[in-house]
Amino acid sequence: MTTTSPPVQDTSEDPDLAGLTLRPGRWIDGWDPENTAQWESVGRGIARRNLIGSVFAEFLGFVTLGIWSIVVPKLGAAGFDLTNNQLYWLIALPGLLGAALRILYTFMPPIFGGRNWTVISALLLLIPLSALTWVVQHPDTPYGVLLTVASLAGLGGGNFASSMVNISFFYPQRERGRALGINAAGGNIGSGIVVLVVPFVIGAGSAATAGIALYRAGLIWIPLVIVAAVLAYLTMNNLASAHADLVTFAMAARYRHNWILSLIYLGTFGSFLGLSFTFPKLTSDLYPHIPLQIVFIGAVVGALVRPVGGMLADRFGGRWITIGAFAVMAAGSIALVASLGKVPFAVFLLLFLVLFAASGIGNGSVYRMIPAVYHVGEHDDASRDRARRTAAGTIGIAGAVGALGSFLIPRNFAIFGVHQGLINLTVVYLLLMALTWVVYARRGSVMAPERI
Repeated sequence: MTTTSPPVQDTSEDPDLAGLTLRPGRWIDGWDPENTAQWESVGRGIARRNLIGSVFAEFLGFVTLGIWSIVVPKLGAAGFDLTNNQLYWLIALPGLLGAALRILYTFMPPIFGGRNWTVISALLLLIPLSALTWVVQHPDTPYGVLLTVASLAGLGGGNFASSMVNISFFYPQRERGRALGINAAGGNIGSGIVVLVVPFVIGAGSAATAGIALYRAGLIWIPLVIVAAVLAYLTMNNLASAHADLVTFAMAARYRHNWILSLIYLGTFGSFLGLSFTFPKLTSDLYPHIPLQIVFIGAVVGALVRPVGGMLADRFGGRWITIGAFAVMAAGSIALVASLGKVPFAVFLLLFLVLFAASGIGNGSVYRMIPAVYHVGEHDDASRDRARRTAAGTIGIAGAVGALGSFLIPRNFAIFGVHQGLINLTVVYLLLMALTWVVYARRGSVMAPERI
């Protein structure tokens, strides 16, 4: 007669597991954050611990994704002889691969386990960081190899999608928005911190020595990546209840609102990423005497105000906050066009901070709009479940589409130049503002009576 051994308990956890079973490999069975008793007794602490590990790993993902934005302006001093167009390609390609990986990474936590995939995805960052450390020491490297190495930084872009999906499984609906806001903001800050840290680390040496120091831009993050992987391995968990749902993407793709909202998110989140990546080079070109590390504040501001956008959307409606964000972004772009080459750096920086802040607020408000749009007209449990799943699919698709901004905005400036590139952005912001108003706010539209 076959007997089944009882599950092995993880003694590092509270023995009062409130219906949970812990298995080897830090797997948890029976997880239900909507169960108040379970949540209040042990669930909240477990979720918070996983959130900490997730934020740290995601932070390093954004560092890796954005690292070439601060390395590229230093390549000339390191001995590389590249055209302006070639430099912008090095900035743009990580974002393209990162956008492509977002959909794939969305399914990884349910397949491998959230803790396991956090370890794997963190360790994968060692590839682009190590490759960068090597390649910047060899100015004679063929440009195709340089492009390949820069593209690998896109591995950091997928981390956002898998991290957000994983954390969503840990929190109850009533607290999920706040947790995801913290997770997103904590990761997004990496785009700014990498710009702050790298110039200090590589040193201000002469052109003859700067190339030697540039390798530190990648090297300094490698120990932190290892720490993040170890932290995730020791403290995070895998949830047996998490499941990959391809159907949600198929459901969302059939709706026009999926593509409208994705396009709107491209304008907000895409601007945040694209401007984060191009801001150091624009500053280097227009104000070469300014220390580049100061521009880190742009991405940090955009990341920190993202939760504010969600809170404002809860109070006033996501559509109106999004419309306002695009209006401010258009005004900021026009002001930059009018002031290029005519104002001190402080004014240039202030105008860019307006763009970053508005894009960050828009990120939060669009995320509030997505579930609201799909819950219009729900009347029973079946329709509510369909709305929830469709909204989840749109969040995944919109995240991938939005990330394309990290590729499109650098290419915009490379092809059209700074002046015309900013005019192009102004036109895009005005069109997206009009689209948001026509579909979701215009009197007489289907969505006008709803709280979107």
